[in-house]
Amino acid sequence: MDLEHLTLPDFDNSDVPVRDASTVILVKDAASNPSILMGQRGRKAVFMPEKFVFPGGRVDDDDQQISLSSSMADGCLTRLEKRNDTVSPATLAVTAIRELFEETGLVLGQSGQWDNPPLDWKEFAQAGYLPDASALSFFFRAVTPPGRPRRFDARFFVADATSVANDIEAMPSATDELSHLSWVPLDDVRKLNLAFITELVLAELARHLPSTEAPSAVPFVHNDSMESQVFWL
Repeated sequence: MDLEHLTLPDFDNSDVPVRDASTVILVKDAASNPSILMGQRGRKAVFMPEKFVFPGGRVDDDDQQISLSSSMADGCLTRLEKRNDTVSPATLAVTAIRELFEETGLVLGQSGQWDNPPLDWKEFAQAGYLPDASALSFFFRAVTPPGRPRRFDARFFVADATSVANDIEAMPSATDELSHLSWVPLDDVRKLNLAFITELVLAELARHLPSTEAPSAVPFVHNDSMESQVFWL
């Protein structure tokens, strides 16, 4: 897929609010035989039913109160601030870490203790970790087109599976929000039931691997009107 000549279907305008969101693309064996962590959304899900997706979700209010033990690289922070006046780069990283843990049980964190964590963070804290964003690389951004029942301004982060603090195969406390959680070889992942934007992200990822470091420019697929545009952050 060529982002320079991207054409998306037209959709009617909608009053559905656009919510900030974060998504994590975990890559195992990036240099040899890359596999991507994917899960399938339920048939009755309002957003992307039955689609295979990366772990992720919208920013929660409590995410803005969470401190990171380590931050992302400066280049990622700078690009996350561009065309963004709603949410801090740190909060987006916190959301990515929380959603990954909630949906898979996998931890991006450093050992440490904290007092009185918010409800959504109690299990993470009880496991003995502080959220660590140093492994996250800002990779892609996309706004859900108008006409959808829910819309998100989603930031996609890439991380190497070696940065996960616990067992990447066990996924010990995964919720039922995603089923069929598995490491899918990159060569096979496009055989799954994918949303168009997921296919686009995977195409960019295939060009970028074996590196899981941040790219020099991040594509932003902007669908805030009847026309779809691609900016580079």
